[in-house]
Amino acid sequence: MRSRHDDPIIPEGVEADELDRVARNELKTLSKENAEGVAQHLVMVARLIDSDPALAHQHAISAARRAGRIGVVRETLAITAYATGDYALALRELRTYRRITGRNDELPMMVDSERGLGRPEKALEEGRSVPRASLPVSVQVELAIAMSGARLDLGEGDAALAELQIPQLDPNTAFAYSPALFDAYATVLEELGRAEEAEEWFERSERASEALDLADDPDSGDVIEIVEVEDDEPEDAIEPASE
Repeated sequence: MRSRHDDPIIPEGVEADELDRVARNELKTLSKENAEGVAQHLVMVARLIDSDPALAHQHAISAARRAGRIGVVRETLAITAYATGDYALALRELRTYRRITGRNDELPMMVDSERGLGRPEKALEEGRSVPRASLPVSVQVELAIAMSGARLDLGEGDAALAELQIPQLDPNTAFAYSPALFDAYATVLEELGRAEEAEEWFERSERASEALDLADDPDSGDVIEIVEVEDDEPEDAIEPASE
């Protein structure tokens, strides 16, 4: 039997068409009225996930109760559960999302959810369950960070560092995932007592963030070289031009 759940209020002016096109397409199997209501709840999740994850989670629950067989809805519920620290629910919903869609793009969050449940060994097992090369590059990086964290949970500092020594750990090129990767690498170096090297990578993270910010600012006046990438790689990869 379901526990009682009262739908949170959707403020006036929240429109279903604020939801991104890919997510809206997934809702087309629902009736028009239901699809609109689910979309509004998903829009509210996007608005609230950073400022009020608990309320965002309530909207995600409402969406899932109306459209439980839609992949993006179960994925959203998993994300809000993770944000509120309910790792058991997050893991369950992520598995449902994978079963519905056949996608493994949330594997890093599954690994982190296992870590949140205090099961680093299971986290590593989960992370090895899918060939890493089959994942998009950005997901490969997120997975490396999550696996490194699981190694740290086990006190395996050297192994944690090795998890992050991937081709994307390139200090000369900044991608959207680079700052997080560089920070993770620096953090492990700190754990290993290699403070000077850690500081270098923290500085590289800052430079990568600054370069990415400049690439997003058409009025910056700085010259940014755009790096051509394959279709399965992020389009926002940039490399700061040399002086």
